[in-house]
Amino acid sequence: MKNAQPHRRFPISQHTIGPFFPPNFFQNTDNDLTRVSEAADPTGNGDTVELSGVVMKEGRLPVANAILEIWQADAAGRFRHPLDPESEQADPDFLGWGRARTNTDGVFSFRSILPGPYEEDGRRRAPHLNILIMAAGLMRPVGTTLYFPDFPEMNAEDPVLCLVPEDMRQRLVMRSGGSADGLKSYRFDILLRGPADEETPFFET
Repeated sequence: MKNAQPHRRFPISQHTIGPFFPPNFFQNTDNDLTRVSEAADPTGNGDTVELSGVVMKEGRLPVANAILEIWQADAAGRFRHPLDPESEQADPDFLGWGRARTNTDGVFSFRSILPGPYEEDGRRRAPHLNILIMAAGLMRPVGTTLYFPDFPEMNAEDPVLCLVPEDMRQRLVMRSGGSADGLKSYRFDILLRGPADEETPFFET
């Protein structure tokens, strides 16, 4: 048929290498959780810490241009969120959310404060941060929860960490990196895909 229009086929998610992030998706101070905006002074509550690491894929190859988002409680264990019954008492100078982008070597960094513990459903949550990773080739974001090595007793009782098989829990505990510019630093590397005994444990989102 001469006049028949060719059937146009659109790519489906499995055919793309997205997600794709617009230039304004990441702002200069998004990875600094100690400030609620670029012009704001940093919070005066809590201990400021540096968080850094590398995002890797299979073969431990670095993942460039991945986006990481973290959210956490303030130094007193409160969230600036309406679901937190103590949200009105949360630190007004601490946003509790941040975003970072990996460079060509897969390296990322955040500046934040050490979160406090809190009660949830009658159980004590150890200080932790939640992290979401988005990258080209991932059909959906992956997320997990990371813990600080300073609180082994609380980590051992944390109800979320206890859901992870015991031999995998240490992979969700950050490593102490000493001090950087007078600030305590922590390191956590993310292996998106790899050997079963090395891959980062992720939770259903």
